[in-house]
Amino acid sequence: MNKSIVFNSEYINFKEDILNIIENFNTTNGFTIKEHRNNIKKFNLGKIQINVKSFRIPHFFNSIVYAFFRSSKANRSYNYAMRLVDIGINTPSPICYCEIKNNFLLKASFYISEQINFDFQISEVIKNRNFPNRINILNAFVKFTLNLHENGINFLDHSQGNTLVKLDNNKPIFYLVDLNRMRFEKMNFKMRIMNFRRLTNDKEVINIISSEYAKLSNRSKEEVFKLMMYYTNQFLSRRSIRKKIKKFFS
Repeated sequence: MNKSIVFNSEYINFKEDILNIIENFNTTNGFTIKEHRNNIKKFNLGKIQINVKSFRIPHFFNSIVYAFFRSSKANRSYNYAMRLVDIGINTPSPICYCEIKNNFLLKASFYISEQINFDFQISEVIKNRNFPNRINILNAFVKFTLNLHENGINFLDHSQGNTLVKLDNNKPIFYLVDLNRMRFEKMNFKMRIMNFRRLTNDKEVINIISSEYAKLSNRSKEEVFKLMMYYTNQFLSRRSIRKKIKKFFS
């Protein structure tokens, strides 16, 4: 087994402790945040808390892809986080990533970031019509998304669960998580509106966010709403078809 690890220099003093956690991830005590395709655990490390994300072991074909043709999800998560920090976009502070290979094939990978104490996910605001200060938070979220677009950040997993919100004197501060699917590119108007398609199909919410995006981008409210609904419905339809195909062959 060959292990490689890349560290953010600001956290290099934690290297030995983090390597120990990685080596014993399945047996080391830690608070489990998520246990599904990818496992995420939280650990106390001196004065900070860290999140360790263990990505699902890739099947043989993907092991070859990640070995020779594409960066691993852990690699992308770390490097994209470092780019976001450089640009001034909030994300939990990246600490390191680790890849474990056998005969050049990827067998395991980990992404480690600093835990942030957030107040809620944007999903809670989208789903709860009685959420305090809801419209102002949604409008601020739209402005945050526009800032991503203006900086050439196409966050391909821009969905409800991937933006955390921390309140600072009742002002929402947004943090992106789950970063491994992202492109840095100039975004035209179509791409920008498509970027909202994973968030919701609730017409009331789409009306709120499309109105704010139209105002901020000097576009027609009706145009933005119509396109946002179109791309949302298109996305949901295609996802439904994919699920049916997957179920048929399973």
